[in-house]
Amino acid sequence: MLLADQDQSWKEEVVTKESWLQGPLKASCLYGQLPKFQDGDLTLYQSNAILRHLGRSFGLYGTDEREAALVDMVNDGLEDLRRRCGHLIHHKREEDKAQYVRELPAHLKPFETLLSQNQGGQAFIVGDQALPPPALQISFADYNLLDLLLNHQVLVPGCLDPFPLLSAYVARLSARPKLKAFLASPEHVNRPIFGSRKI
Repeated sequence: MLLADQDQSWKEEVVTKESWLQGPLKASCLYGQLPKFQDGDLTLYQSNAILRHLGRSFGLYGTDEREAALVDMVNDGLEDLRRRCGHLIHHKREEDKAQYVRELPAHLKPFETLLSQNQGGQAFIVGDQALPPPALQISFADYNLLDLLLNHQVLVPGCLDPFPLLSAYVARLSARPKLKAFLASPEHVNRPIFGSRKI
């Protein structure tokens, strides 16, 4: 999403389960897992290292140290929720699923609160609150948040209903022209959510 919205070109190599299980690619990965990202002679592993690199490279890491710290805080909060969801999906225990769905509003509320504190929810998740909305800038955490919210709308339909600011945020970001085109592309539409597992 970030690369598409920032009008960058990239080449994505989708790895099949069969190819992964053969072993050579896995053995070549630093931590024995994907994603793997190459930017010139720089090779990165770990999703958040990649996001932070892209954030720094494209000026999507806040406008100062204070905003950068807030972007990090938001992104780390998102990863806490992503880990919970990923663990749940991979372990498939029905009682855990029901508990996750019950507790999801409490995990989404901090993001609604952060939006409410920034231009009354009409801006991005982090930004200079003194600036008018056109001067505000998207951050890499916005793309991560959008991805997680879109996935949750599939996994737990209606989960954003109690959160009008998050609902409007998803609609607003998804309508950005380059992002809208990417979200409608076969590359995105056919991508599995959490490895095609569902709650």
